[in-house]
Amino acid sequence: MDFDMLGLAPRLVAKLAEQGITDPTPIQSQAIPHAMNGRDVMGLAQTGTGKTAAFGLPMIDALMKTGIKPNAKTARGLVLAPTRELAKQIADNLTDYTKGSHLKVALVVGGAGIAAQTKRLAGGVDLLVATPGRLIDLLDRRAIRLDETIYLVLDEADQMLDMGFIHALRRIAPLLATPRQTMMFSATMPKLMAELADAFLNDPVRVQVNPPGQAVAKIEQSVHFVAQAAKTDLLVDLLDKHRDELALVFGRTKHGCEKLYKQLEAKGFAAASIHGNKSQGQRERAIEAFKSGKIRVLVATDVAARGIDIPGVRHVYNYDLPNVAENYVHRIGRTARAGADGAAIALVAPDEMIELKDIEKAMKAEIPVASGRPWEIMPGQKKRPNGGGGGGGRGRGGAAGGGGRGKPAVAAGKPAGGKPQGQRRRAGGGGGGNGGRGRSAA
Repeated sequence: MDFDMLGLAPRLVAKLAEQGITDPTPIQSQAIPHAMNGRDVMGLAQTGTGKTAAFGLPMIDALMKTGIKPNAKTARGLVLAPTRELAKQIADNLTDYTKGSHLKVALVVGGAGIAAQTKRLAGGVDLLVATPGRLIDLLDRRAIRLDETIYLVLDEADQMLDMGFIHALRRIAPLLATPRQTMMFSATMPKLMAELADAFLNDPVRVQVNPPGQAVAKIEQSVHFVAQAAKTDLLVDLLDKHRDELALVFGRTKHGCEKLYKQLEAKGFAAASIHGNKSQGQRERAIEAFKSGKIRVLVATDVAARGIDIPGVRHVYNYDLPNVAENYVHRIGRTARAGADGAAIALVAPDEMIELKDIEKAMKAEIPVASGRPWEIMPGQKKRPNGGGGGGGRGRGGAAGGGGRGKPAVAAGKPAGGKPQGQRRRAGGGGGGNGGRGRSAA
């Protein structure tokens, strides 16, 4: 199937071809026909699957055909995104798709001058891409009104909920035109997400590519069990093996990311960091340098990295595991984009064992072990090759004081470091003493 067969206008298809976009991705081929028929769409797809074109092309096609110019201080279509970086990425893509047409695309995000954004909106725009907070600022200033907005898109809606934008969304929605077409895209479907869909969407068509929580198939995942104090040295050793390739490193805190970036820079790596303490300009310059290859290692927090769409990222490192299991899938989705291969490497310290278990439960798969064993990094632990009880080791499902042989679980996929596929980790065996949750491996 090609874009012609989806019913898009020939000049729009030609514009895509000029940019080398000829074959729709699965989410695009599923969502675009329904969107062009005017249906509300609930799209479940991981990052990097082409969602921007899935919701952007139908809106552009419809706006091109109507030929109606927007009135002053109005927007015909509104796309809401949780972070500045993601919003900018969407706006850049929509601008590329609309080149040569009469359509105007505008971007409004925090961290940039509001006066210039107000001026940009004065004459009206066809497509407005915004973060919720800045949009509400502009609404309060009466710089924009939404009563003529007939298209609404919520992208990365689950992250908007995680970041506390639910009240902003509930305030914005009643201001839009009715009837309108709404499309919502998310990588996961928590309960609150379903409630939001019920409130915002009217009889939606549900399209789904990867099941929620499932990582992209071409990502080779691996885990290294390592003491917290030894993480930086191990990361340096791993990065040193591919200095010429782009690597994205995730940390949990702003301070931790900044410290790690400086340590890597001191070791001779071309590195930078992005997090909430950086200005918008600093973040944009770091991402552009990463895209161009001027820097090869980018250290980031979850929120700051949300809008990164760089096909050349070959390696994603979880220096710290995320507190929310679904965020692991978001993180590693920054590699293996546009059909490329990629590797996701997790460095797991003793106090992150529960997070690892939650991630594997969410993905319904074990992550292959590349190096280390849990008992080697757990203080006071002794090797328990049969998953026996005692010592407070973390077995899966074993009761305190248990001590039977655990059932082995085969790790899916090819582990890093050349270890044979099917490496086994003991999944059974209870913790003794205090019934702690140690993890044992064969």
